[in-house]
Amino acid sequence: MSPFERREDDQYPRNQVSQLTKMIETNLSRRKFLGAASVMSAGAFMAGMPVTALANTSSSNSKLMGFKTVLASTEDAVIVPEGYNAQVLIRWGDGLFPDSPKFDPSGNAPSAHQALQFGDNNDGMTFFPLSENRGVLAVNNEYCNNEYLFAHQGKKMTADDVKKSQAAHGISIFEVKRTSNNNWDVVIDSKYNRRITANTPMAITGPLAGHPEMKTAADKNGKLALGTFGNCANGFTPWGTYLTCEENFNGYFGSKQDVTVNKEQKRYGLGKDDAGYGWSLHDERFDIAKNPNEANRHGWIVEIDPMDPSSTPMKRTAMGRFKHENVAVVINKDGHIVAYMGDDERGEHLYRFVSKNKYVEGNDAANRKLLEEGTVYVAKFSTDDDKIGGVGQWIELTHGKNGLTKENGFPNQEYINLYTRLAATQVGATTMDRPEWIAVHPNQDYVYCTLTNNKNRGVKEGQPVGGPNPREANNYGQILRWRQINDDHAHTNFAWDLYLMAGNPSVHKGTLYAGSDNINNDNMFNSPDGLGFDADGRLWIQTDGKYSNKGDYAGMGNNSMLCGDPKTGEVRRFLTGPIACEITGLTFSPDYKTMFIGIQHPGEELEPSHWPDGGNSTPRSSIVMITKQDGGVIGS
Repeated sequence: MSPFERREDDQYPRNQVSQLTKMIETNLSRRKFLGAASVMSAGAFMAGMPVTALANTSSSNSKLMGFKTVLASTEDAVIVPEGYNAQVLIRWGDGLFPDSPKFDPSGNAPSAHQALQFGDNNDGMTFFPLSENRGVLAVNNEYCNNEYLFAHQGKKMTADDVKKSQAAHGISIFEVKRTSNNNWDVVIDSKYNRRITANTPMAITGPLAGHPEMKTAADKNGKLALGTFGNCANGFTPWGTYLTCEENFNGYFGSKQDVTVNKEQKRYGLGKDDAGYGWSLHDERFDIAKNPNEANRHGWIVEIDPMDPSSTPMKRTAMGRFKHENVAVVINKDGHIVAYMGDDERGEHLYRFVSKNKYVEGNDAANRKLLEEGTVYVAKFSTDDDKIGGVGQWIELTHGKNGLTKENGFPNQEYINLYTRLAATQVGATTMDRPEWIAVHPNQDYVYCTLTNNKNRGVKEGQPVGGPNPREANNYGQILRWRQINDDHAHTNFAWDLYLMAGNPSVHKGTLYAGSDNINNDNMFNSPDGLGFDADGRLWIQTDGKYSNKGDYAGMGNNSMLCGDPKTGEVRRFLTGPIACEITGLTFSPDYKTMFIGIQHPGEELEPSHWPDGGNSTPRSSIVMITKQDGGVIGS
């Protein structure tokens, strides 16, 4: 058996971990880190798929990237390449409506103020064009920083403080208009402007609508949930809707009472203690002892119409429930919609959803129902003995198939959709190093996924070293790449390799922790997270990693954004962020002359940041516009 193949019980004896590490290091140092051509050849026998020769290299020969590398930085600033400008579009607490109050940095403002302002910790976002010079931005507000939201730093929560926190979460939707030099302004009096929060009514659609485990005292029909929160990244559909992804929803539930959790709740991280938000203290909806079913109504992908402020957001239960990071949607060549999804937790899985019905150009009324019915699959990877690459398969999570039977604890399809993680384990899916964002190349051939890190790899049972996760105690992360057989996104089989392995060549020797050949002292980073392509095929990589600039992270500086060429494998640093921030969220104006990116939680945990306003000001998560001084396409 290959040392990279998964055992039937999904475990490796612990005494084999160090031996595996040595084998992987040897293979990588022999430059058997695969380019896509080798990987695709391995799977080509299955369907004669086309092969494009790609190679990982550190040479500076990319024709896609026309900017000079930005060096690592520890400054409290956004730094972009020579010839570029960066300007703030909107900050946490900025008004979205004519009657919005001004931002109060004291932390004493009431919840009513936050309900009319841009939310905190902006993350994934999408630009929806209205015309050449106008558009609508839909932006996730993932969570809040209590140390800045409240004067008491969240230590003395009142009922209104809980409402304020809930209003800082969710989605901010607002119109923007182009000004000069490809910059944009928020249109305060636009009819499109809207706040969606933890208390906004949302329809439960798909197989779990009306299910007994979705019913609560407040919603006895189980069809109307309140709110969305923990919204990390996003996606968008060909019919013009926004997809927001509920990630760490479990952290909002808790109880003063002792709680005995069942296996389902335990797998989703639910219990007596929340993540410090204190919502259950003043809102019984979040008391898991009193309302255990409320948590089942979260952990979904939510579809929103950004052009209709009166529309009701839809929770799409057909797509499975887990800690959704983002969703990448493609129209397959057979007309079915395929959505790739990651579950962002150590040792969780990669999924896809294939719609039951087909996309019909121009029939958006029908297309808007495509995410209500379909099939969820989970990925299982394998590899050859001496190569970091191989083939894989999508395993169907349908009741009665692949061991998902009543005898094995899966009574029906609704249970599978509600507890998708349990189904993935049952079918032997590959445990992953925290799947973050997924992005599909504009040619719709290759699919990329950031695997950000995993301290439990090779340590905890069930998370063996090997395959697309080749490092134990992985603190740097890697970017996975795969291609479906015949470029058919609904096909069961695919071939895969790694586009890169992040690392630190100034501290470590050997590929395993120094990084792959396309990582060097000028572009090194850790914990790739946000990911997206532009129309020309540049791969934009955002980081959410350690910014200590010490030890294993020496020389890496603050979190950053990089640009990669999928053909040559070259990677260049494009941007560095302020102190203690994450770079996240990525979208473009339709002409690709303005890039919008997010700076999240600058100065988190009271680190010494005062970005973006400087002086002694409160640090504020913000959206930044990046433009080229010559008016050209970003990155060119």
